[in-house]
Amino acid sequence: MKESIGILVARIGFGGMMLTHGWPKLERVISSGKLQFGDPIGLGPEISLILTIFAEFVCSILIILGLKTKLAAIPPAFTMLVAAFVVHLDDPFSKKEFALLYFFGFFILIFVGSGQYSMDNYLGRRR
Repeated sequence: MKESIGILVARIGFGGMMLTHGWPKLERVISSGKLQFGDPIGLGPEISLILTIFAEFVCSILIILGLKTKLAAIPPAFTMLVAAFVVHLDDPFSKKEFALLYFFGFFILIFVGSGQYSMDNYLGRRR
């Protein structure tokens, strides 16, 4: 029970904080229609922005809800590794630190899943 409460807090905390990064990107695209973004891994700026919005917005909502958490935590974890080791490659550790903290939170969720207080658990019991 205590573990599930801890997982719930982690899901809401990491997912909620990451949502604050994804929402402005999505809002900017909706309001301006422009897909301007960096191209850190060579996929093109439009694809990079779409994948980042998916990781930071869509996956964050899934994580908060506890829906397919193990799978939903993979894109934001990867995005944070790219942020830390590609986007901020030449920056001091203090610039990489936030991305790495997010990475470790999502990395843990990949292994522990959504816990008892989740949509996955609720939907699994209904079957």
